[in-house]
Formats: sequence, structure tokens, C-alpha cells
Amino acid sequence: MTKIFTRMGTALALVLGSTAVTAQGLEQWGSGGGWDIMIDPSLGNGCLIQAAYQDGSLVRIGFDRNAGAGYITAFNENWGDIEEGATYDIEFDLDGQPYEGEAVGIYLAGTPGADIYFTNPDFLWDIAAKYTRTLYHEGYEVMAIDLGGTMVGLEGALACQDEIG
Repeated sequence: MTKIFTRMGTALALVLGSTAVTAQGLEQWGSGGGWDIMIDPSLGNGCLIQAAYQDGSLVRIGFDRNAGAGYITAFNENWGDIEEGATYDIEFDLDGQPYEGEAVGIYLAGTPGADIYFTNPDFLWDIAAKYTRTLYHEGYEVMAIDLGGTMVGLEGALACQDEIG
């Protein structure tokens, strides 16, 4: 397995969220590939893509310009056992290619989530080029999402970053 993640503090995790987009001060920038493209002023005007899935998951992939890193955050009301601020060893695969890392448990607007930061830019394009992401914790599948349209969404997020400087 490839280990490419870095652990970030809970303070960064608390600025990411679930369905309370307006309460967080996120700004709509556009859309592409089935993703909303938004700006998060609390992350140094980092752009992100966001999509909701039928299983109740809300997924964000974006840039934290304050930390100089990328992140994947997922929320789901059915993940009630997550402890805010706790670090979890996770595994996931992208079209069968395994990865491992750490996620920080977070709650925002009452919805539990997991926040994963990464610093390898190649990983971002690996996500964009794949079709399915499956997340595991302690060997059990937590979620599987369709990544179709992610390349278009991330290209939009990069255009967003270029536009806002």
C-alpha cells in the first residue's frame, strides 16, 4: 500500500463541513462533472468540489491554501460512532489500487465525517482519473462512491484557484 497522507490538526478539520454550506461561508463558483465548485474563505480561499450521493454521503475534494495541502472530506449521518478530533487509520482503494492513511473525525452541524489531508499532487490526479473510491476502516467497507466527472470538477477547481489568485 502507498502511504501518502499527513496528519493535520483538528482546527483544520473543524472548518470543513456537511450540508451547512451557507453557515460555513462557502461561496458558489460554478459546477462541472456533477460537482459543485466552491470557494472556502476559511482555507485561504481554497477552491473545492462537492457532491452528494444516494447513500447520504457528502464528499468534498479541495485545496487548503493555508496548509499548502489537498483534502478529501466525507460526511454521512450514519457514521455516528466517529469521535471528533480522533485519528483513524483508514484504507481505501481507487479502482482497486490500495492506499492507506489517517483521517481525523469531525462533526459539523451534527453530521459526523472524516477528513483526510494529502500533500502529493499526483494523488489528486490519481483520484480524478479513477471511477470508484471505496473507503474502509478496520477492514470493513464504510462507503463506495462513483468518481465519474471528477476530472472535470477538479479542472474547474483549478480554474477557480487561477481566477482568485
